[in-house]
Amino acid sequence: MAATRTIALLANPTAGGGKGASRAGAALERLRSQGHHVQALQGRDADEALDIARAAVADGVDALVVVGGDGMVHLGVQAVATTGVPLGVVPAGTGNDVARYVDLPRTDPVAAVDRLLAWRPRTLDLAVSQGRYFTTVMAAGFDAVVNERANRMAWPKGQMRYNLATLAELRTLKPIDYILDLDGTALRVPAVLVAVGNGPSFGGGLRIAEGALLDDGLLDVVVIKPIGRLELVRTYPRLFRGTHTSHPQYERHRVRRVTVAAPGIVGYADGERFGPLPLTIESVPGALILLS
Repeated sequence: MAATRTIALLANPTAGGGKGASRAGAALERLRSQGHHVQALQGRDADEALDIARAAVADGVDALVVVGGDGMVHLGVQAVATTGVPLGVVPAGTGNDVARYVDLPRTDPVAAVDRLLAWRPRTLDLAVSQGRYFTTVMAAGFDAVVNERANRMAWPKGQMRYNLATLAELRTLKPIDYILDLDGTALRVPAVLVAVGNGPSFGGGLRIAEGALLDDGLLDVVVIKPIGRLELVRTYPRLFRGTHTSHPQYERHRVRRVTVAAPGIVGYADGERFGPLPLTIESVPGALILLS
């Protein structure tokens, strides 16, 4: 008989257009039906949810399980990073890139819970900047400008808001002047995007940092040098296949530490607003234990 464990279950009920609530209920029922002690957690906002999660980890739960998308995983990572407490994920978002990394079931919460209960912990790296961790990719460039514009728009809701913001920013697409410090080597480069990958993808399977490994102690710094609007639109589908790496304007550096600086640009990591540049990001080997 499997060991009885104490598990903190933290859900975002609004994830995936409302899928979070139903999947959290299914996960809770499954965990309890298997004899585990489950603390069902939910904060009124992200700050309170993180405080509750950190308190549960400090109290000595056997695992923290989050139900939601990559934003919810991002929150859970802040609570468990470097603590030795494993993180489990029941996918319920739109992107679910962390779940993609380890091939977790993304549509069946009971199957996802059963995978977690097999208790196969995998030790992964995280990236950290100013005490805040991320698991997937920090991107700072055209995509960040689109996010900033979309966040200022009151209408429309959902994906259409980002589509309109993308079209608006494409009209004025121009290179950004970046200064990078790559393990102590300075690089000045004009580019439309700089991304720092702990893992290979973000945004629901956009494999911008194709080839990035989650357990090599390195960050993959991807530079997309100046590219025209039509060429950017043509190249975009290749990001989902990871074949953009052969494009002449693609450049990659593998480092342990990077500082990214550019005027007026905000970095987004795990789909969350991370902060304005400059940002110094370091790899933290083995900082996350993920149940997979």
